[in-house]
Amino acid sequence: MHTAILPLRARRPSTLLGDGQVAAQGQALAAAGVAVAIVDAALSPVQQRNLERAWACKVIDRTGLILDIFGERAVTAEGALQVELAHLDYQRSRLVRSWTHLERQRGGFGFLGGPGETQIEADRRLIGERMVKLRRELEQVRRTRGLHRTARRRVPFPVIALVGYTNAGKSTLFNVLTGAGVGARDQLFATLDPTMRGLRLPSGRRAILSDTVGFISQLPTELVAAFRATLEEVAQADVILHVRDIAHPDSAAQKADVVAVLDGMARDSTLDPDWRDRTIAVLNKADLLGGVANVLPKPGAVPVSAITGEGLPALLAFIDAKIAAGMEVARYDIAPQDGARLAWLYQHGEVMERQDADQAIHVTVRLLPSDRARFEHRE
Repeated sequence: MHTAILPLRARRPSTLLGDGQVAAQGQALAAAGVAVAIVDAALSPVQQRNLERAWACKVIDRTGLILDIFGERAVTAEGALQVELAHLDYQRSRLVRSWTHLERQRGGFGFLGGPGETQIEADRRLIGERMVKLRRELEQVRRTRGLHRTARRRVPFPVIALVGYTNAGKSTLFNVLTGAGVGARDQLFATLDPTMRGLRLPSGRRAILSDTVGFISQLPTELVAAFRATLEEVAQADVILHVRDIAHPDSAAQKADVVAVLDGMARDSTLDPDWRDRTIAVLNKADLLGGVANVLPKPGAVPVSAITGEGLPALLAFIDAKIAAGMEVARYDIAPQDGARLAWLYQHGEVMERQDADQAIHVTVRLLPSDRARFEHRE
């Protein structure tokens, strides 16, 4: 095993690193018997090839490593599709003419003349055809998710989405709040597919909690595009819980990376520009700092420990208040014989006051704007 932090005065187009650095690291890698070298940066295909030649071992850049981790973590059909699409997009850029074995030509078919296509052209064509098929399948996944979201609106429980840096404790928090058995491990990208479970809030209101893929700094563009269907769950959420590992030394930088991804989604209209108004910062892993009381208070943030459960009642109350703040208060007069409409209000809203009279039942109810419009459309 060998690790090194190398300062870069300038990025070399051929190897990224300087000649002296390449030579020194080659000697260190050979002495350590390293078979695979991982470079924490994005390498061009030429840079990757030249480093492999200089170091006489396989070289993987940051994007390749993340894709390999994603490939191991994908368990559902959707996750596998997303990872394969991202991997093919990445591999297509690795097909460069600097690998001479890809320049071999294949002859024409039958009586047709001409040189045929080179191996690199054939590989690019096959990759392109496979990517087109995967995008069609993922588009079907996206449409299916849209139908599911439409169905959830008919039974309009507010949706709460967990977002955050990878390994911030999102799945552990998801499990403790919902009683689910979602895999939660101390590793990067343990969750690749969105999982949803019901959640009961202190007011008695039901909600749906969604666990999503974790973010990371310098998230490869291939992954952002491939996981679009997954990230759309965040875009449709009524409340966003930004889970942070408050005990991590780079917690502030991790927060900035997550915010940058969400801002990017807002710029391309995937996410509403006002997403910050719907966000609650969850300062997780407070137990590693000695408890919730030792976490410096921040506006709009709730310190918790998903492991010990400390701070979770305050978080649920905060979520309840956030949802209630987005609701509207309306007053209706319901005929006593119209039990169906009265039951609908109890099921979809929060009845604050009820007065029964001979001619009508006077109800004051708090509703989400979409539910109020649906109820008044029924009248």
